Amino acid sequence: MFLVIPIVTRIVGIDKFGTIMYANRFAQFMIAFVSYGTSQTGVRDVAFNIKDNKKLSVVFYNTLLIRAIIFILFIALMFALHWFNTLYYPYLLLAIPIVLAEVFNPLCFFIGAEKLKLFNICNLVFNAVAIVAILIFIKGPTNAGWVNFILGMGNTLTYLGLLVYFGFSFKLSFQLPLKSELSKIGKDNFYLTINNISINLQQSIIIFALPRWGYATLLGPYTLCDRVIGQCRNLLITINNAIYPNTAHIYKQSIKFWNAYRQKTKYLLAGVFFAGSILIFILAGFIIQVLSPEPSPTAVLFLRIMAFVPAISALNVLNVLDQLLKNNTVYIFRIAVILFITAILVAFISLNIGNAFLIGSFTLIVETAAWLMYEYAIKKPSTHNA
Repeated sequence: MFLVIPIVTRIVGIDKFGTIMYANRFAQFMIAFVSYGTSQTGVRDVAFNIKDNKKLSVVFYNTLLIRAIIFILFIALMFALHWFNTLYYPYLLLAIPIVLAEVFNPLCFFIGAEKLKLFNICNLVFNAVAIVAILIFIKGPTNAGWVNFILGMGNTLTYLGLLVYFGFSFKLSFQLPLKSELSKIGKDNFYLTINNISINLQQSIIIFALPRWGYATLLGPYTLCDRVIGQCRNLLITINNAIYPNTAHIYKQSIKFWNAYRQKTKYLLAGVFFAGSILIFILAGFIIQVLSPEPSPTAVLFLRIMAFVPAISALNVLNVLDQLLKNNTVYIFRIAVILFITAILVAFISLNIGNAFLIGSFTLIVETAAWLMYEYAIKKPSTHNA
C-alpha cells in the first residue's frame, strides 16, 4: 500500500491527498468503536479455543454481531452529521466502506489460528488490484474522494470472502449470540475500546485540528509524513500479530518465561526499528521527493522529526501486550485517559504557538509519554510488593 502514496499525490496533488487522509483517519477513528476491542481479544479467544469448534463458533458469531450492531449506529451518526457544518463531509461519506470492512475483518481469527498465509496472499492481491483501480478511475483532484471508497470496498469484499472461508475451514456452526454473552463482551472490552479510541485520537487529533485552526496548508505535508510513519507502524503491528498467539502460550506456561521473552524481544525490536529511524531521518529529503509531486521543505522537517516514532513504538509494543495478556484493562484504561488529555494539551499548545517543529513533534511527544506510562504500569506491582 506504500505505492498508493506517490500514485495518489501525483494524480490529485498533495493538498487533496491531505483531505483524503483526513477522511481516512476519521474512518480509522470510527473503526476503534466498531471493532470494540474484538480485534485484540479475538486473537486470544481463538488461540485458547482453537480445538473446540463449539466455543470457537461462539467467539466467531459474537464478534461479528457486536461489530454489526455498532456499525448500524455509526451509519445513523453519518446521516445525522448531514445537518451540521461537518468539514469535508462528502469525503467522509465516501470513506464509509473502510469502516464497513472492519465488520468483516477476520484478521484476529487468522492470527489466533496461526494461519496468516492465505490472509496475506489475498491482501497482496487486493492491494495490487486497488492500485490498478485508482489508476483507472481517479483522473484528477475532482475524483479524490473516491480513493477511500475504492480502498474500502476492495477490503470489504476481500474480508467477506476470507470470513466465509474461515467459517467453512473450521466447520463453524451458527451460534445465535446470547444477550448475556454480548453483555459480557460489552463490559470486558469497554476499557480496551476506550484505550483504542485514545490511541487513535493520540495520532489523529492533530490532523483533525489542523484545518480547524487555520493550518489547512500543513494538512497535506503532515498527513504525507504520517502515512510514511504509519507504514512503519503497520510493520510493527504485523510483527506483533505474528508473535501474539505464541506469547499467549508462553504466558500461560510461565510468567517467568514470559518476562524473559518480553525483555529480549522488546530490545531486539527497538534496535531494529531505531536503525530504521536513523535511515528515515537521513533519507527524509529523498523520500519526500519520491512521494510528492512538488518540493515540500515542511514535509521533510516533519518526516525527520517523526522518524523516531517507530523506535519508541517498538519499545512499547511488548509492554502493551503484557498488560493485555494479564487482562489489566483498568491500567490500560487509566493510561488511555491520561494520554488523551496529554494529546489534547500538546495539540492545543503546538497549534496556538504555530511552530512547525512543535506541530511535527506531536506524535513523538505523545508516543514517548505512552511508553513511559506503560513502563511504570509494568514495574509498579513489583515495586509495590518489594
